[in-house]
Amino acid sequence: MPDDTFNTPTPYTLHLNDDLLELTKKKLELARFPEEQTDVGEDDWSQGAKVNVVKRLAKYWRDGYDWRSEEARINAEFNQFKVKVHIPGYGSQVLHYAHQTSARPDALPLLFVQGWPGSFLEARKIIGPLTNPSDPSTQAFHVVVPSIPGFGPGDPPTKSGFGPLFTARGFKKLMVEVLGYERFVTQGGDWGSMITRSMALQFPQHVRACHHNFLPCGPPPWYKAPLTMGRLILSPYLYTKREMDSVKNMKCYQKEQNGYLRVQSTRPQSLGFGLGDSPIGLLGWLVEKFHEWMDVANYEMPDDEVLTFVMMHWMQGATPGLRYYKMAYSEEGELGMKASFTRYLDTPIGLSHFPKEIALPPYDWVAWVANEQFRREHDRGGHFAAVECPELLVQDLRDWFSSEIVGKAMKD
Repeated sequence: MPDDTFNTPTPYTLHLNDDLLELTKKKLELARFPEEQTDVGEDDWSQGAKVNVVKRLAKYWRDGYDWRSEEARINAEFNQFKVKVHIPGYGSQVLHYAHQTSARPDALPLLFVQGWPGSFLEARKIIGPLTNPSDPSTQAFHVVVPSIPGFGPGDPPTKSGFGPLFTARGFKKLMVEVLGYERFVTQGGDWGSMITRSMALQFPQHVRACHHNFLPCGPPPWYKAPLTMGRLILSPYLYTKREMDSVKNMKCYQKEQNGYLRVQSTRPQSLGFGLGDSPIGLLGWLVEKFHEWMDVANYEMPDDEVLTFVMMHWMQGATPGLRYYKMAYSEEGELGMKASFTRYLDTPIGLSHFPKEIALPPYDWVAWVANEQFRREHDRGGHFAAVECPELLVQDLRDWFSSEIVGKAMKD
């Protein structure tokens, strides 16, 4: 892409180098695996990814998985582009994105942002129903799905400091200056919720409504919200069952499941030497997250889906996705990631609550930081809602973004 070309999209076709595919196969052939301890049960994931699961997936990756066929399907399903933008405070950055427009004249522009260890492929099952609903009375969308730089085909940042704050500025440039959507709505889970929240804080004139299925905020300080703190203290008596389950999920995550966060937000590059060089290491690291964060009682990822998700990080050598945590947790100031979740956001938001989500707190915690106008609780689903239960997420997006509240916000 020429150095002097900004805001000019170029069509993109995903194609991995044959040398990388051959090297991957050789590394899989040479893999070593740990041994399970004899007193750890087959369904006990408390020590991490199960050896038999990783072995089975590794064998299939080596002998059966067809990346070229999967690559062709991805290129057929997504209209992909790359574009160079100038990001205030950072500099130039090339963005990868998919853009699917609707034939409907009343379609709303929707920015969908994924998280880690996902990629733009998280939108794979929802982009069609959102752009082309079978019912003409159903809300339709022009869907834009960017890759966080360094995730999947997204060019990794070459300088440090690129976290949610600058990602938000880059995605605003994409939506407004490249694609011409002056007003739009957003959906985000995991990093996507943080990025789109940052966009709404920085650019409320453009981001008119948000939807989240993940919102990692804590309780407000007791001296600012004594009733909320009192309700927390008396939670066994005052919380709904869903709120109690949410707090339980968050405590479990904090106690048992956030070791990856500590490493990736402090020394990601050291970890990258292992995960970026070993397909088995990366497979084990990600498979455990899929198992722990999904509602596995109701959805089991097919092997091809697992490996394609892994390939989205293997193609980059894993490190850029790991490094994003370091950059995010290093952000300072009132717009930095951590501080942004202590501020109130006036932009109207809708929430979808899936029972196995790791971070969607009680109602009164959310009310402290967000203008929540829509909430729907589901009886199945987890952290990867667009993958696990796409039809539920699609319906929530249609219902929330077709509401009078959002309609008014888009016109004001």
